[in-house]
Amino acid sequence: MSAAKLKVKTSSIPNSRIAVEVEVPADRCKNSYNEALNKLSRSISIPGFRKGKVPKAVVIQQLGFKRIQASAIESLLQEVWTETLDQEGIKPLCEPELKDGFETILANFNPDQILTLKLETDIAPIPTLKKSAGLTAEVETLIFDPKKVDELIEQSRSQLATKIPVSDRPAEKGDFALVSFKGSFSDDGSEIEGGSADSIEIELEEGRMIPGFIEGMIGMKINDEKILKCEFPKDYHQEDAKGRKANFNVKLEDLKIKELPELNDEFAKQASEKENMADLRADLEKRLKEDNDKKQKKNRQDSLLNALVKELEVELPKSLIDQEVRIIVEQTAQNFAQQGIDVKSMFTAELVKSLMESSKSEAEKNLRQKLALQALAKSEKIEVTANEVKSKLQEVEADLKLAKEKNIDSDRLKEAITDDLLQEKLFVWLEENNTVKEKTPVKSKDKDKEKSSKKKTTKTNKEKKSSKTPKS
Repeated sequence: MSAAKLKVKTSSIPNSRIAVEVEVPADRCKNSYNEALNKLSRSISIPGFRKGKVPKAVVIQQLGFKRIQASAIESLLQEVWTETLDQEGIKPLCEPELKDGFETILANFNPDQILTLKLETDIAPIPTLKKSAGLTAEVETLIFDPKKVDELIEQSRSQLATKIPVSDRPAEKGDFALVSFKGSFSDDGSEIEGGSADSIEIELEEGRMIPGFIEGMIGMKINDEKILKCEFPKDYHQEDAKGRKANFNVKLEDLKIKELPELNDEFAKQASEKENMADLRADLEKRLKEDNDKKQKKNRQDSLLNALVKELEVELPKSLIDQEVRIIVEQTAQNFAQQGIDVKSMFTAELVKSLMESSKSEAEKNLRQKLALQALAKSEKIEVTANEVKSKLQEVEADLKLAKEKNIDSDRLKEAITDDLLQEKLFVWLEENNTVKEKTPVKSKDKDKEKSSKKKTTKTNKEKKSSKTPKS
């Protein structure tokens, strides 16, 4: 038997939410109550009665009206909400919130009377743009620095360096030291968790250990023992160590230095697939310039997107923000896991809560960017054709086969390709219909001069104000 159409009133409320008021007819309330009573009669076990044969009067006496009414209301809520969504074409983003509260409804529930339910839920926002063309964005020009080629070569030299033992001098910055150490907190003498090690190699460079450790080792000789006084940073990842002072009993067991290979054709062959230094330098320069161009393109796109977001009018529902926050935290955890960090032990409930709170502004920014592009695609009717997706999909699948990638979800791959192609089209449209002004980056010396000039101007203005003749 199909139920009669529900009487529903809807109204929009802030933050992309909708208020829904549903009038449930008395006969449906009565039917729900009777169904709840019948269901409980079949499931309840009472001494002296066979299961499923307990008289309803006995069930009511044993359980009480409120228990039966609560079961009836729970069923009604589920049925009525599903029916309302279908009837009104509402697509919620989250579970509904019962405005009057379940206890209040239960206290006032009468199976013989009409029941009015007031619910609220988040719905998808409708983003609009005040304008999308004629915008002006500004971006700093990325200038290719040839010195980066030398930096990459030096990194390769360092990686290919051989380590040579040193015994005729004390430890110096840049050495590799083989050390054993045991740490304890200065305030109570307790042992530091993970603060001890036997015969590990440490490069004596700043930032490798907590402040005071590397500095304290400089000047030590092989077999020297020393107590290093250190202090954990206030933002240290280990909660009980933050900002605390510590003592480390250290023994220097061995010292080595790096011997860098000569910059010749033999090095080029070792460091790359190139035959000589000239080809290696040319290849590195080409790749660095390509990388520079990609970054410049990304910066232009970001500046255009930021300009577009300023034209966006939208209300962000809490459920969407929460969902985006979870995505950011999950990505952070994945990044740590890829670095070999034990995520389970590191990501405590306290840390996750802190990350979720600190990620909220980033989540809102991400959502505004996505919705701005979504609004642009709709307003300018920018779409990706099936042929474009098919062509790109074939290209990507061929690359995946060459890379011997398996277990690829074809639906998700197709969705990702569609999103990428659409985004590419949107940025092409933004470039063609807006202006990006590129400015030359201000050098550090020029920045200092600019700051100095501003200070002088401010001081002069103050002097002018103070030099006015007082009225007599």
